[in-house]
Amino acid sequence: MPIKQNQLPLFPKETSAKKETVEQGSSLSRESLLSEAIEAFHDHMIHKGFTENTISSFLGDLSIFSRYLEDDVAIDGISTRKLNDFLAYLLHGRKAACTPKSYARRVTTLKVFFGWLAESGVVARDVAAPVIHRPASSPLPRILHTQQIADVLAVTASMLRRLEDPDPRPYLLVSLLLATGMKKGECMRINLADLDLASPTASAVYVRYDNPRRRYKERKLRLPPDFSATLTLYRNQYKPQARLFECTARNLEYVLTDVAQQANLPSGLSFEMLRMTCAVRDYKGGMDEDTLRRKLGLSRIAWTEVLEKIQKLVSPAL
Repeated sequence: MPIKQNQLPLFPKETSAKKETVEQGSSLSRESLLSEAIEAFHDHMIHKGFTENTISSFLGDLSIFSRYLEDDVAIDGISTRKLNDFLAYLLHGRKAACTPKSYARRVTTLKVFFGWLAESGVVARDVAAPVIHRPASSPLPRILHTQQIADVLAVTASMLRRLEDPDPRPYLLVSLLLATGMKKGECMRINLADLDLASPTASAVYVRYDNPRRRYKERKLRLPPDFSATLTLYRNQYKPQARLFECTARNLEYVLTDVAQQANLPSGLSFEMLRMTCAVRDYKGGMDEDTLRRKLGLSRIAWTEVLEKIQKLVSPAL
């Protein structure tokens, strides 16, 4: 039976980026040097909660751009033509090979950086806006179609109900991931205290992060209607003390592999497959894009690529 879930509100509605004041850009002017702007942009990314990987990647890309220009030029001296010349250099003039994925990210870096300068009023126009962004194509993720979802749930339910050696963990795990679309790491970090079981048929889980820079990923997600009942069986058998899954991620991957074999899934079963299956079902079910983005815990930048994949995966067969 399909599990249609919605994200429960945890934080107020996000405001549009155009309405936000970019405090870190207030000390810059059109005459400021590129190095000064990059330093201010670094502060801005930290202030806005960019992930460490994103900050590192963006700063690395801007460093390559700065070295390409050779001189520490004023911001106002950088034109769209210079940006296009730089991108051509990445593809044809630089000794180090630039993969399609790296190239696409560097275009994104330029657009985010110069877009920020324009939105903050440092420059009159966004010189990166006319730059054509050709994102790198990557294989579409595999998802479960309708019958496969039913097969997986039937297999795990039979494991839970069998008379000899019943095991509620596979059903608890699969139904949790299909309902919430959590990442593997988020699933492994669930504490028992993060579960809201006040209503047996409307339970929820809080996804939390210790790193302040990732607080934007925190959210409250609705769990399957039968989660509370399954959890009781699971706790009686596995007796977790603090975390919901007190085992390694590899152990749970073995669980999914076993389920895939019993359900005759030719492509196997993984955390990412269940996450994307959840996303596609929610999208097909009418969940609006911003709500789905927040349910998946994605930044607006990361969401662009994921949304494109979801839209390609949507088909009458699912």
